[in-house]
Amino acid sequence: MKKLLLTLFIGLISFAYANVNVVVSILPQKTFVEAIGGDKVNVSLMVKPGNSPHSYEPKPSQMKDIAKADIYFAMGVEFEHAWLVKFQNQNKKMDIIHLDEGISKIKIEAHSHNDHNDRHEHENLDPHIWTSPSNVKIIAKNIYKALVSKDQEKASYYKANYEKFLKHIKNTDKQIKTILINLDTNSKFMVFHPAWGYFAKDYGLTQLAIEAGGKNPKPKQVMHLIYEAKKEGVKAVFTAPEFSEKVAKQIAKEVGVPVVKISPLNPKWSQNLIKLAKAIANK
Repeated sequence: MKKLLLTLFIGLISFAYANVNVVVSILPQKTFVEAIGGDKVNVSLMVKPGNSPHSYEPKPSQMKDIAKADIYFAMGVEFEHAWLVKFQNQNKKMDIIHLDEGISKIKIEAHSHNDHNDRHEHENLDPHIWTSPSNVKIIAKNIYKALVSKDQEKASYYKANYEKFLKHIKNTDKQIKTILINLDTNSKFMVFHPAWGYFAKDYGLTQLAIEAGGKNPKPKQVMHLIYEAKKEGVKAVFTAPEFSEKVAKQIAKEVGVPVVKISPLNPKWSQNLIKLAKAIANK
């Protein structure tokens, strides 16, 4: 009897101290969840570095992570549209929490120089919500609420981490504003893939996209982009490792500016946005 009680007691302690198993879609989410969940969460990642969340297909080994997950934090990225239902079927007990809840999405920017017929492709909403500190505040709140709901025993631990992370977001925003302080209103910066729309919106900037809707621009459009980049005085052309940079290099060479590699999927979320701001401001 004593042995049975001891086993039950150990089982209850193990249950009380068990970590929450979480799956996220992209690397920045992992950063956010770990900032709030600390060492009380185990985080598995879907879209591995070098892959694109627009077209990702999970590996069989990743479906094992889904099978034992308590929470899936969805971000609203493209591959989730096809896979979230499959994930839920794999694990009926897993909660799916939509981290984009409460965020007003913007339309992904189309080429201003595209033919009218191309425009319909770009009427979809921009999924890159995490490139904006004001959006990350909402994402953090959604993560915090979900962890507390799932694991109330550790609510005070999550709250302390959440409040610390909010200060970090505020500090990031402050640094970016200081870097961009001398830029003209509505200054433009050129990107290969239009992933920085929310960042641009936060700081009164405009991104000029080389590629949109998964298509490279035609030669005539490239000429227009070169003209636009020169006219607007862009300081750099931004590319991401997940995409080809051939056209970006061509434009940068013609304009006489550097190509800056910066991925919206960088796990060092804060440093990444500060790096982007510095390059836009030519600092």
